[in-house]
Amino acid sequence: MHVNGTAYRTIWVKENDPTTIQIIDQRKLPHEFCIVDLGTVEDFRKAIKDMYVRGAGLIGASAGFGMYIATLHASPDSFESDITEAAEILKATRPTASNLAWAVHRQLHAIAKGSTVEDKIAVAFQTACAITDEDAEFCKRIGEHGKTIIEEISKRKNGETVNILTHCNAGWLAFVDYGSATAPIYAAHDAGIKVHVWVDETRPRNQGASLTAWELGQHGVVHHLIADNVGGHLMQHGLVDMVIVGTDRTTRQGDVANKIGTYLKALAAKDNNIPFYVALPSSTFDFNMSDGLKEIPIEERDAREVRYMTGRLDKGTVSDVLICPESTPAKNFGFDVTPARLVTKLICERGICDANETAIMSLFPEQK
Repeated sequence: MHVNGTAYRTIWVKENDPTTIQIIDQRKLPHEFCIVDLGTVEDFRKAIKDMYVRGAGLIGASAGFGMYIATLHASPDSFESDITEAAEILKATRPTASNLAWAVHRQLHAIAKGSTVEDKIAVAFQTACAITDEDAEFCKRIGEHGKTIIEEISKRKNGETVNILTHCNAGWLAFVDYGSATAPIYAAHDAGIKVHVWVDETRPRNQGASLTAWELGQHGVVHHLIADNVGGHLMQHGLVDMVIVGTDRTTRQGDVANKIGTYLKALAAKDNNIPFYVALPSSTFDFNMSDGLKEIPIEERDAREVRYMTGRLDKGTVSDVLICPESTPAKNFGFDVTPARLVTKLICERGICDANETAIMSLFPEQK
């Protein structure tokens, strides 16, 4: 994707320095575009935990590169134990997104095949690059598959604008490139289909307002920012043709864990007969889980994120502002689970399927 006309991914190897990985610091967006260097496991731990990087695919890609960096710093005398420790540190950062543990385990399996320390480092680098390239390619395919849905709606509307509601940020900033939920939108826009996106703010961290609105603007996609609670009203008045969201973990039976508030959007869509789509690469499936409500771990984050909001003041200064009485306690659940019965279809790199185990396994027969 592009930032002010320049092509970027969300994570990459620093030019002429393979010991340093660079990322976009998403905490600074949309007010400042800042690139950060990561060179230690602690750098990666902090970047994932404190949401310099966020989103299922990008968390996985970051974990993959974090494991590569771990091989560079591991002692030859305690290489295996150092790598195992790094893996546990990275996996402990964010519990909900399945891509994190998936990437770490993929790296551990790959590294174990190396016969020497040098071999292991080389394999870890190759695997990290493969994870990032696959993430971008899979998201591109998601866009191609999802575009057909938007095309069908456009034809039914005789070419009039297709109004799409999304939630949080499942854009290219949440992956290595293209995004999951936004990939079909970008593909449709680039194909000349008229699309308009309702972007809800996504409290408490406002990823919709700060990230989705920013990247849609960079790509020239028509959109409006709305308060989180407006979605149901828009649906009731025929102003939403489809809902498309991402996911941080999806079970083999089609239950979807995504940013808090997704479940409410799905309920409103169901009540108004509006299709509700979930876009995800295969790395976001957790084929070992069946019941999302019972099994998916829900991250509880710092209450400060609820009690404070970050924004740019009139004079240009970016500041945190307390929005409740100073003594008010808060709870901050990061995700909720949308049951498969509320999901119209899943869109992944292998195609589009119903949100049930039979349909999912038809796309991923090797997981049976």
